[in-house]
Amino acid sequence: MKDANWEDLHLFYHVAKAGGLNSAVEESGVSAPTLGRRMLALEQQTGLSLFIRSHSGYVLSPEGRTLFQKVRAMKAASLPVQDMLSHQADTPLIRISAGTATASFLVDKFNLLSRPTDGFRLNFVTTEAVLDIAHREIDIGIRNRPPEAGNLASRKLAVLRFAPYRSWNAANPELLEWIAVDATSARHPAALWLHRQGLPIRAAAGSVATVHALVKAGAGIGIMPCMYADCDPTLARAGPIIEELTETQYLVTHADDRSRPPIRKLCERIVAIYRDNAELLAGAKPLRPE
Repeated sequence: MKDANWEDLHLFYHVAKAGGLNSAVEESGVSAPTLGRRMLALEQQTGLSLFIRSHSGYVLSPEGRTLFQKVRAMKAASLPVQDMLSHQADTPLIRISAGTATASFLVDKFNLLSRPTDGFRLNFVTTEAVLDIAHREIDIGIRNRPPEAGNLASRKLAVLRFAPYRSWNAANPELLEWIAVDATSARHPAALWLHRQGLPIRAAAGSVATVHALVKAGAGIGIMPCMYADCDPTLARAGPIIEELTETQYLVTHADDRSRPPIRKLCERIVAIYRDNAELLAGAKPLRPE
């Protein structure tokens, strides 16, 4: 077996992560036909069958999954070297992962997070999925629970509460039905809770942002974090805080990165923002109470 070079393994990582050639084009910067040829050559070089190919994409074989875990670890270990050699090493990019509502909350306070003289840049990765900090898919995550495994560090931020909201201008609020994140996309406890209540759902959406837009448009009532909806003057509470959805948010970083000056500085600013907005997060400052 010939040794595979790092470039081929790097392309393998993108194809494996994306689940197909076309999906890996943007991240890898290589065309789909070239990716296909390189993956075939990699299999021939290593003597391993890495993918199960089908019309719907490239699914990793058992050998492919094993290699992907090893390549992902190699990629994570190489990041400090890449940072040192990068021409932008003096202005590193810090990736912050958060759900839609939390990302919106932080973006509204951008000037408290970032200053022109900081020497680092921010990348907000807005997703309801939990990205892998241990393997450095992101640098900082805002989570609704502390990490249970991995070389991770966490810090308690604040209590977050949820309530039902409707459009302030709804003509007949007592007749409104519910707006939900659809069952396929529902990950957060608040989205799952609504589906368990047996309430009439008028419309569903694939994201929290679209639920917010539908509620603003007067389509129905939606469950939202108070920090998100209480800052929107077009919304009013449609009921009391739902206590069973109360959660605590945590700031999570890689344990090896938390002492890096840019990461440490940004974490301290996030902690300060949460401390100064504790009442808003806890639902104690509604613009328009029920």
